[in-house]
Amino acid sequence: MADGNLTEEQIRELLESVEDPEFGQSIVDLGMVKEIQVDENTAHVDFQLPTPAHPARAEMERQIRAILADKLDVTSVVMNTTWNVRPSGAGSPNAEALPTVKNTVAVASGKGGVGKSTVAVNMAIALAQDGARVGLLDADVYGPSIPIMMGLNTRPVLNNERIVPLEAFGLKMMSIGFLMDPDKALIWRGPLVAQLITQFLKDVEWGDLDYLIIDMPPGTGDAQLTLVQQIPLSGAVIVTTPQDIALADAIKGLAMFQEVKTSILGIVENMSYFACPHCGEASEIFGYGGGERTAEKYEVPLLGQIPLELSIRQGGDIGHPVVVSDPDQPAAQAFRSSARRAAINLAKDAQEKPRRPKIMLKKAQ
Repeated sequence: MADGNLTEEQIRELLESVEDPEFGQSIVDLGMVKEIQVDENTAHVDFQLPTPAHPARAEMERQIRAILADKLDVTSVVMNTTWNVRPSGAGSPNAEALPTVKNTVAVASGKGGVGKSTVAVNMAIALAQDGARVGLLDADVYGPSIPIMMGLNTRPVLNNERIVPLEAFGLKMMSIGFLMDPDKALIWRGPLVAQLITQFLKDVEWGDLDYLIIDMPPGTGDAQLTLVQQIPLSGAVIVTTPQDIALADAIKGLAMFQEVKTSILGIVENMSYFACPHCGEASEIFGYGGGERTAEKYEVPLLGQIPLELSIRQGGDIGHPVVVSDPDQPAAQAFRSSARRAAINLAKDAQEKPRRPKIMLKKAQ
């Protein structure tokens, strides 16, 4: 039976039945319920998430609405959902290098040709679509593809000797491709590459970001190792295809990040299968289950399996990525799900143990 006379504490007790499935705790114990007000026929709830890209955001909001509508004498429930993205502890030792960036995420692969840049672009845009403040750094200096994939061919400008990043689809971006002739090859050794990327980190006006996604160069050579040692990383996403040859190289990339004590947020298996547009039958062109087996063997999460779809290639070629051009496609949904899983894994790394208020008892006189 509805009761409009419940206190805020009693309402909080009702909401303790709502659990955050990612953390396995009540939203009240996690401190996610900030304020509750009931006036006349409306209940107002301030609900705070650890990331706007929370995979269970919609379901938790639905449960809150259902409980309050059922137990209170109200006709509507107004949700004010906010978020507080915390820096992951994994990147804190070098936090002074990027004081306005909360989390840096490397998207890497052990070899080229697995769609690493495509994954980085679509995951970054997906996070921005969920409401996060996101930057995208193209560290793949030997083959910068971000300018084409994002449909940008202008040069950045300077503001007080600092580079102003270009913007598109809600992202702030920097790439060597914005500064050099697209028909010329960059022939640099690893230390010079690392020096350039360091400049892009420190001399670009990134502003306040929740996530800076870094599209790393493929491989595990000198350039890559130098980069991961100099960039303050919060976590890494490893991109592979299901075939054994790609997985063998992906494992090397995973080991490289583990060697430098960088948290592995998970594996994205790209080109998992091809779904026939006519009959819908799935064909595993590059093999089956390799990403899942690798994730299980090395005890890291499998963030997602991205199908092989024409819309992905088309979106990258015309500078309109699939999460923007065709957001309801299975591939776009898979990119979005992978981004949310990476974001929630960062939030878990940054989680502080919930603190209950201390009760001070007065000594009897």
